[in-house]
Amino acid sequence: KGLAVIQEELHRMRMATKLRMTKRSDLLDDIARMPDFMVALRPHTVWEKTPVKLFCTVQGNPRPIVKWYKGGMPIDPPSTPGKYKIENKYGVHSLIISRYVAPSTPRDCSPTEFCFPFRSSVPHLTDIHPSKLEVSFLDRFPVSFGVEGSSVSLVCTMVVVPDLPNLPPHAQWYRDDKLLKPGKLVEMAVGGSAASLTLPHLAKDDEGLYTVRIFTKDGTTEHSAYLFVSDAPPSAAGAPGAPMSVKAYDINSDYVLVAWKPPNTVNEAPIAGYFVDRCEAGSDTWVQCNDAPVKVCKYPVHGLSVGRSYHFRVRAVNSAGISRPSRKSDKVTAIDAAENERLQVIKIEGKYDIVIKDDDLEGHVTIPGEPTDVHASEIYKSFVVLSWKPPSPRGRAPLWYVIDKVSGTGAWQRINTAVKLHSPRYPVYDLQDGQKYQFRVYSVNMHGSSEASAPSEPIQKVDQDGVPSAPGQVVATRNTKTSVFVQWEAPKHLKHLMGYYIDGRVVGSKDWFACNHKPFKHTRFVVHGLIPGESYVFRVQAVNVFGLSEESQESTPISVEPALATPSSPFGITLLSCDGSSMTLAWKSPKHCGGSKVNAYYISKRDADTLVWNEVNLTGVKERICTVDNLTEGTFYEFRVQAANMAGVGPPSSPSAPMKCVAWTAEVPGPAYDLSFSEVRSHSLVILWKAPVYTGASAVTGYFVDMAKKDSSEFVTLNEEALKHRYLQVSGLEEGQFYVFRVRAVNAKGVGKASQLSEPVCARALPGTKEIVAGVDEETGDIYLSLEACEICETSKFEWSKNYKPIGDCPRLAVTTKGRTSRLIFTNPDKDDLGRYSVVVTDTDGVSSSHTLTEDALNTMLELSHAIRNPIIPLKHGLNYEVLEKGHVRFWAQAVKLSPAVSYRFIVNDKEVTSGEGHKFSHDVATGIVQMTVDQFTRANEGTYTVQIHDGKAKAQSSLVLVGDVFKAALKEAEFQRKEHIRKQGAHFSEYLYFTVTEDCTVLLTCKVANVKKETTLHWYKEDDEIVPETPPNVMSGACALPLPLFSRKDQGVFKAVLGDDRGKDTSTIDISGASASDLVLQCTPEGIRLQCYMSYYTEEMKTVWKHKESKIASSEKMRIGGTAEMAWMQICDPSDKEKGHYTMEIFDGVTTHTRTFDLSGQGGQQVSSGWPYSFSLINRGRVVGGLPDVVTIMEEKSLSLTCTVWGEPTPEVTWFKNEQEVTCNEHTKVTFDGGKFASLVINKVTPDDSGKYSINVRNKYGGEFVEITVSVYKHGEQIPEFLWTSADPDLVHLNQRGLSVRL
Repeated sequence: KGLAVIQEELHRMRMATKLRMTKRSDLLDDIARMPDFMVALRPHTVWEKTPVKLFCTVQGNPRPIVKWYKGGMPIDPPSTPGKYKIENKYGVHSLIISRYVAPSTPRDCSPTEFCFPFRSSVPHLTDIHPSKLEVSFLDRFPVSFGVEGSSVSLVCTMVVVPDLPNLPPHAQWYRDDKLLKPGKLVEMAVGGSAASLTLPHLAKDDEGLYTVRIFTKDGTTEHSAYLFVSDAPPSAAGAPGAPMSVKAYDINSDYVLVAWKPPNTVNEAPIAGYFVDRCEAGSDTWVQCNDAPVKVCKYPVHGLSVGRSYHFRVRAVNSAGISRPSRKSDKVTAIDAAENERLQVIKIEGKYDIVIKDDDLEGHVTIPGEPTDVHASEIYKSFVVLSWKPPSPRGRAPLWYVIDKVSGTGAWQRINTAVKLHSPRYPVYDLQDGQKYQFRVYSVNMHGSSEASAPSEPIQKVDQDGVPSAPGQVVATRNTKTSVFVQWEAPKHLKHLMGYYIDGRVVGSKDWFACNHKPFKHTRFVVHGLIPGESYVFRVQAVNVFGLSEESQESTPISVEPALATPSSPFGITLLSCDGSSMTLAWKSPKHCGGSKVNAYYISKRDADTLVWNEVNLTGVKERICTVDNLTEGTFYEFRVQAANMAGVGPPSSPSAPMKCVAWTAEVPGPAYDLSFSEVRSHSLVILWKAPVYTGASAVTGYFVDMAKKDSSEFVTLNEEALKHRYLQVSGLEEGQFYVFRVRAVNAKGVGKASQLSEPVCARALPGTKEIVAGVDEETGDIYLSLEACEICETSKFEWSKNYKPIGDCPRLAVTTKGRTSRLIFTNPDKDDLGRYSVVVTDTDGVSSSHTLTEDALNTMLELSHAIRNPIIPLKHGLNYEVLEKGHVRFWAQAVKLSPAVSYRFIVNDKEVTSGEGHKFSHDVATGIVQMTVDQFTRANEGTYTVQIHDGKAKAQSSLVLVGDVFKAALKEAEFQRKEHIRKQGAHFSEYLYFTVTEDCTVLLTCKVANVKKETTLHWYKEDDEIVPETPPNVMSGACALPLPLFSRKDQGVFKAVLGDDRGKDTSTIDISGASASDLVLQCTPEGIRLQCYMSYYTEEMKTVWKHKESKIASSEKMRIGGTAEMAWMQICDPSDKEKGHYTMEIFDGVTTHTRTFDLSGQGGQQVSSGWPYSFSLINRGRVVGGLPDVVTIMEEKSLSLTCTVWGEPTPEVTWFKNEQEVTCNEHTKVTFDGGKFASLVINKVTPDDSGKYSINVRNKYGGEFVEITVSVYKHGEQIPEFLWTSADPDLVHLNQRGLSVRL
């Protein structure tokens, strides 16, 4: 204890000594000293046009004023912007010459001389010039992106000392090193501690490197950033972008030469040519100058009016259409360019100027001289521009020109007979390819014509150069996390190069995108706006007046990552614990990792009284916490930390505050540490921390979290009760506001020391932030949580946590990462997996997200997972049977959809049958039908039939029980069809006997025969007695008749016709004795079931009575009674249990009452019909009773409700489908089934995407029904489809036969 007191006293004495020395140095600073060079200037020899930096160090008291001179003349940076820059930092004075240019005289080629007069007096401030202000930038404008037609502002905020409201700094703006001036297209402002440049009407001409240069007392300070301007949407799909940089050259009285730069064509068709338009200044009427597109980026415009001003613009043309027009050129006035050359200025006595025209010196000239130097100034395939020098003498009369041409040895021809040429330029278009021409020119005025000029050299219309060759090798290197540095070799043949276009493409994609939209002049370019972590390739094209060259070879793929460098210094060193001989330290990660992961930290220490640093660890520490041992108790220590990555060791951190090595004995906990943030959003974030190293007298039981706004000392405790865990979600934040946090640990003794303040965090989500998505893999059925990162780098990792604890190697979870997406897969999900899951993407600007997995969500995904892993093929119809001709029986089932890879098998009585003899299998993918045909259907085929269908992973199974009465009915029908087939092999009746009555009351017994031959005979019988008609029957006619004249009761009886030959016989009988009613039979119909009785004849006048359980039945919608000429029937619609029981039909023929009965109870009794079990299943099967339409047409943004009534016993299951895919409930679509009777599908605010084929499948154990509905959604403004309004409510539409009511 005494030693500690002595050490503290020694430290106090050292500090006091330092303070006295500091005061002494301050006293020395008050002593005046003459200016003196500590480091003088030295001579330099440099290359021309390279930057030069000159340095010197000066001392003196008071601070000397330094002025720079060149050749004895003071250097004034504002007078030569960008040329000189003067700086003064910590007594080191520097002069920077941006581009040194050697003087023209030999004497000045020696090194430039500078002299330094000094004045030791304090300067007296009398007048302040803007260049005398101290200016420092705060926020600088970044790389910006704009679109043609929009606007953009570039703003720099700054600190100005002194800040005088009436004296803003002097600022200059440059685009590609060219000084900009304010105007309609460029707006500048300086004031309010900001300098801004606004471009209100962007065009691709505005693309380039923008620089703001502020003049300060030490020279200038500047900042530069690139502005990219992309093409506006084209006027037609596939049309090219607009040309740019339209300018007029070689201006004459009726002629100008318009030139421009071609646009970049990335995915568009090549440019076929250009149209040039002109407009007189002050007018909005544009006139097209050329009828056919010109193929080069120059065009001579002729026929202008002298003295008028014009603007020009250009449009590009390709096979898809015409581009948007370029920005119009600056105004040009059509004047005689040679007029100024004919003026002479004479000074008299140095004061007066006398202007004399050459006309005054030529004397009286009537006929002008001939022109001279006739030549072609522009030669292209599209046109040739002739130029010549005006005549001398010229004369005062108005002058014009006449041109002749000649080809080979032919005669001279006049080419401008209809046009007077007033300028010495003329474009010629109608020259033939391959021909050489000569031209001569005459000068003409009112007095006559001059002699012809000397003929020009032979001129041929040809493109002399063509496009440049393709650029050489393209190399892309890392730059920042959103940009790549691209450089390439210049083309071997430049051919008047304008610049380059750079294109990029994401690796794996076929679509290229333009990196720049204005030709770039240098062979290196920084491509901005790329996606972090994505891989790209690049290509380059050279540009000249003829267009774009071939593309260069593609660069090698490169991932968008920051350039590799050492990490920045760590910071925030804090003491976590001390035991008197060791100290535990923690620190914060470097703000910049240098493009690779930080893999080690190195700690140094020193006594607070010394300057020598000692390394603590020779081997790098992986974690950001370290215990420094072998310390002396009571000594003050300072620490610093260095971070290392694969590029090397970065700079050391700032020394920590002096820390005293004294053992901690407090009962409360030490500080928490390593405060970090996750899931930062506009109004919320999650703060995490690590537990204190020093726990105090008892274990830590909780934490309090305090929050304050940045630069505020008013902290608010966020939790009333201590938190048990080491994280907290903070909500209610202000978007864009900065906050700081601290954490205090709690134990049984109280609240401990607060942690070090966190770094300020801004409540704003990263651009493009996405959240974790929970889902089920459609192929494997795996349940997963997935995050797609908005940014990523080469060293990034996805770190998943549950309840903010790393999941580690948990066998229940698996993590997969592909590109920018990571999945957390649940291998065996159950309730133990419920909780909050979070993921952090390392080496990014805080990409993170979380998701709470609830029990309801897990159950829903488990159901979907089971459905995917055990998929079911939806069936339109279960297994059914059908009796075919020849007595074959077809068993079939129909699926909603099948693929060509479908497989299936049939099982009969638990034994699989194969396709072969007696059984034939087939299927139809188009209809979804799978079928098996049994050739010989016998009593052995009674039993249970099952079909199993496999289509990929999906399965379906359907069974049919064919036993008892149902089987007997099927067997009876099969045997009947088999006999019918055999019968029809020989002569047979195609229509059995029936009777008609003629007008003379003769009854004709008629039949039709088929498959007869000459030997076939037909015999008539009555009660087995043959009847021989007067006229033998003619079987070859196909119809035979037996007349019974004067038919009476004595003629009643059973008549028979026998048809036969050597192939066999066929018999037909008819009973016209009066007792001709058959037994009641049951027939299933779409509306329900029908009881019917076949008769020889039936009329509605016959008295027919139907009874149910001895109660008479009246015809109604439920029970419909009717008949045809051959039967009486009763239809039972939508049968239910109430309709079961005993039915009786009584019919009176005038003499006798005939009775027929049918038992529809299914309980045995009188088994009049053997089809009852099958009919009972049809009665009770699931089906749609009513309410669904065939077609629905609805306007978008309306809500659609499809509602129908279903029935079945037991209650059926209802499933809705859209385009053969099952419909699930969500916010947009809702499926309900109320009371086992009403099924509804509601779609809120329909869109065109909701159009399609919908269907409902209603099914129970007896079978079901599949009903389809077509829904069509039309847009606002489209013609409303025609349908019938049947309601006074205009929003209620009845759409079809089934009575659907749709509320729109």
